[in-house]
Amino acid sequence: MPLRPLVLLTTLLHAYIGLRLLPALAGLPLAGPLLGLALLVSAVTMPLPFVGMRSRRRQFADVWKWIGLISMGWFSSLLVLTVVRDAGLLLGWLGASVSGLTLDGARWQLWSAAAVPLLASATSLVGLLNARRTAGVVRIDVPIRDLPSALSGFTIAQLSDIHVGPTIKRGYIQRIVNAVNGLGADMIAITGDLVDGTVAELRDHIAPLQQLKARHGTFVVTGNHEYYAGAHAWIDELRRLGLRVLLNEHVVLQTRNVKGAQTDEEVLESALLVAGVTDYTAGHFDAAHASDPHGALADAPPLVHTRVLLAHQPRSAPEAAEAGYHLQLSGHTHGGQFFPWNLFVPLQQPFTAGLHKLHEMWVYTSRGTGYWGPPKRFGAPSEITLLRLLRA
Repeated sequence: MPLRPLVLLTTLLHAYIGLRLLPALAGLPLAGPLLGLALLVSAVTMPLPFVGMRSRRRQFADVWKWIGLISMGWFSSLLVLTVVRDAGLLLGWLGASVSGLTLDGARWQLWSAAAVPLLASATSLVGLLNARRTAGVVRIDVPIRDLPSALSGFTIAQLSDIHVGPTIKRGYIQRIVNAVNGLGADMIAITGDLVDGTVAELRDHIAPLQQLKARHGTFVVTGNHEYYAGAHAWIDELRRLGLRVLLNEHVVLQTRNVKGAQTDEEVLESALLVAGVTDYTAGHFDAAHASDPHGALADAPPLVHTRVLLAHQPRSAPEAAEAGYHLQLSGHTHGGQFFPWNLFVPLQQPFTAGLHKLHEMWVYTSRGTGYWGPPKRFGAPSEITLLRLLRA
């Protein structure tokens, strides 16, 4: 959206909040002026991330983005809570009218108006602390029918939706790398939306990823944000760092020493097929990158029974299940990141977060290891996921 219409829209929404809350706060002498000042600061600072994108001075650009994104997070909660308050007042008035009860409307208006900015500020502060901490480890057991005994206990560390960019830099990435390396996973999967910016801007900040250590290496698939930032350049850069980018293709991992095996079946019974597809929307940016779960299995050895798919968006799952995968690892949703946006995820995606089953295939949707936009997570903590395959 162009900057001017966006500024006009946010100004009108700030005005709506002011008109709904400020008159009700007249009974609290300092509350009204303080909220009015906060609304003014929010309205002025919210466009700053877009101004920062055009700034040639990197140190100032990052400051503008930090200020504006924090304002966005606070304003988002303030707007939602104001709408919820208005709905509550309307329902209270209707209930009182129907029941004949007397409702102290002035008192309800005063204290509900005071509660809105307090709750918005509290959730924003807690959300900021949650977003900036190193993601916690979530351990998930995935029971797979007829899993070869050699694969039972195989572990995959999943990272997703880190969004290296305006407020996530090298130090944040280094903490994630240190945490993942401490898990001793058999393989590492990065399921898209790694960056929000160009290679030139973020090369140094992404560099710690080359320190990731796993027995079978690190595999990456593209998310939609890679295509916003120049996917081809990022694919080259990630490969330069030693990461394996899977573009509608697969690899077969031999998970144990098969020296002395006499048959192909003996060789492949302990193998794991790991496939990766481009983002669900990649074909809109580059027709050659159209996501293809079936195509990712081209020439796959038929004797490799266990198949894992890395796909950024959960909505790749129906086609993946049809193709015969046993497990799909996805992200994209952030688990909603902060309330109430988790309520809207099902409008686009079949799963919001966690482990679910679609037909015979498991789908794990990560809440993400970083965050996007406002540095805020409330009710949807970030995660580093350690998945363990088990025989069902």
